[in-house]
Amino acid sequence: MNYIDTHCHLDGEEFRDDLEQVVQRAREAGCKAIFLPAIDLPSCQTVIDVCTRYPHYCYPMLGLHPEEVRADWRDVLDSIRQQLPPNRGGRGERLPIAIGEVGLDFYWSREFEHEQLLAFEEQVRWSVELQLPLMIHCRKAQNELVSILKRYANDLPGGVFHCFTGNEQEARQLLEFPRFVLGIGGVSTFKKSHLPEVLPACVPLDRIVLETDAPYMAPVPLRGQRNEPAFIRHVITRLAGAYGVTEEEICRHTNENVTKVFGIQI
Repeated sequence: MNYIDTHCHLDGEEFRDDLEQVVQRAREAGCKAIFLPAIDLPSCQTVIDVCTRYPHYCYPMLGLHPEEVRADWRDVLDSIRQQLPPNRGGRGERLPIAIGEVGLDFYWSREFEHEQLLAFEEQVRWSVELQLPLMIHCRKAQNELVSILKRYANDLPGGVFHCFTGNEQEARQLLEFPRFVLGIGGVSTFKKSHLPEVLPACVPLDRIVLETDAPYMAPVPLRGQRNEPAFIRHVITRLAGAYGVTEEEICRHTNENVTKVFGIQI
């Protein structure tokens, strides 16, 4: 059984002391590749450093996370943009396979709401210009996010709505963007999660990918621990039960979806 972790912060301090062991456990568990999103300017470099250390296994995504947007967002985006390929479709272990992690987050504060909206739309334009998919973070801002995406819907290459935890109505709204998929991780295993009912009801298997968001949100029965790519196997088991298919079917569909969205064969 082989799978891909489409969202993992392996460059974080949480993995500083045992990164080699974490990657080895991922390989042994069947993880074929790990995608790393940047969240700010410094992490663009740390993400690339990890991906350079593990070529053809770790792949970078570069962008500005909404919670990192401040008054200087234009200068930060200018610096990130210089690290993106000058031409469409430049990809590889050191070139970004997506624009991310980007989006909107009004959960904790709306202090920089206007700046978040502008920064997100600018990075959406990058996606159109470079034809690189988006890795999108959204919390308490789906209506605003959808409104921006609709302006570019015909030209966007696609992407992932990362860490989907919503209801059927929210899922259906996001799936109206045909080249996008939902990122499903450890939350699907939580006792109070409605995802095991929501997903089979309205989200076909050709519209999901797997992710950890490690080191965050470890799945049951490891909840509370530092998450890591090897733990996705618990998510696969939960999804297989919810959809009434084998774990191999979950892996096959999600791997195929990764290829469609990111345009790389792994």
